[in-house]
Amino acid sequence: MKKILKCSGIILLMIYSYKANAQIQENEKEYLIKLNKSTQGFKWKNEWNLNADPATWHGVEVKDGHVVSLKLYRNNLEGKIPEGISVLKKLETINLSFNLLEGELPQGLFELQELKSIKLEMNKLSGVLPQDYSKMKKLEELTMFNNLLQGSIPSGIGSLENLKILNLSSNYFDGRLPKSLENLNKLERLELFGNKLAGSIDVELGKLVNLKELILSYNQFEGDLPSSVASLSNLEFVQLQGNGFRSLNSLLRLESTKLAVFDSDDEFLNMKFSTNEINKARLVDTKFEDVKQN
Repeated sequence: MKKILKCSGIILLMIYSYKANAQIQENEKEYLIKLNKSTQGFKWKNEWNLNADPATWHGVEVKDGHVVSLKLYRNNLEGKIPEGISVLKKLETINLSFNLLEGELPQGLFELQELKSIKLEMNKLSGVLPQDYSKMKKLEELTMFNNLLQGSIPSGIGSLENLKILNLSSNYFDGRLPKSLENLNKLERLELFGNKLAGSIDVELGKLVNLKELILSYNQFEGDLPSSVASLSNLEFVQLQGNGFRSLNSLLRLESTKLAVFDSDDEFLNMKFSTNEINKARLVDTKFEDVKQN
C-alpha cells in the first residue's frame, strides 16, 4: 500500500512539474495569438488550436514558462510579423522561412537578448535592417536571403561577436560593405549573392579566420579583392563572378587546400581551382536546408 501511495505521489509530482514547466506567461501567449491572427492562422498548414495549451501548438517550444523556440517554416504564414515580439524575452530560435510574410521587420526582434538564430529566408519581407544590434550578443545566425530588403548593410552587424552565418543574398542591398564586418572573427559563412552592393572592398576579410564560404557574386564590386583573402585557410566555397573586380590576383597565393567550389570571372583562376571536379552550376545561397531547419 505504501509503495502504491509513493508511486502515485511521484506521478502527481511529475504531472505538476510538467504543467508548471509548460505553462507560459500570459503576455507571451497573447503575442502568439496575435501572430496567428496577423498571418492568417486559419490558412496555416499546421493550425493552432487556440483553446489548447500553447505548449502543444505546432512549432512552439516552452521551457520554464517561456517560449524558447518558434519554428513555423513552410507553414503558409501570410501577412506581417506583428510588433510586440520583444515580450518573448527568452526566445532563442525563430524560424519563419519559406512562407509568404511581407512588410517590415518588427524592431522588437532585434531587442531579444537570448536569440541565437534568426531564419526568415524565402519570404517577401521589405524595408531596411536596423542599425543597432548591441543587445544580441548571443546571435549565431542571421539568414534572410530571397526577400525584398533594401538599403545598406548596417555597420552595427559588426557588433554580433558570436555570429557564424550571415546570409543576406538575393535582396536589394546597396552601397559598400561596412568595415565593421571584419570584427566577425567567428564568421563561417558570408553570403551576399545577388544584391546591388558596390564599390571597392576595404574590409580586411583576412581577419575572418574561420570563414568557409565567401559568396559575393552578382553585385557591383570594383577594385582589387583584398590581399588578406589569401590567408583564409578554411575556405571551401568561393563565388565572386558577376562583379567588376579589377584584380583577383591575391587568390594566386590562397592558402586553403579545402576548396570545393570556386567561381569567378577570371578564367585562369577558374582553371587553377577546378581540379576538384567543381560543380559550376552550384550556387551556395540556394542550399535550402529546410530538411534540417534549426
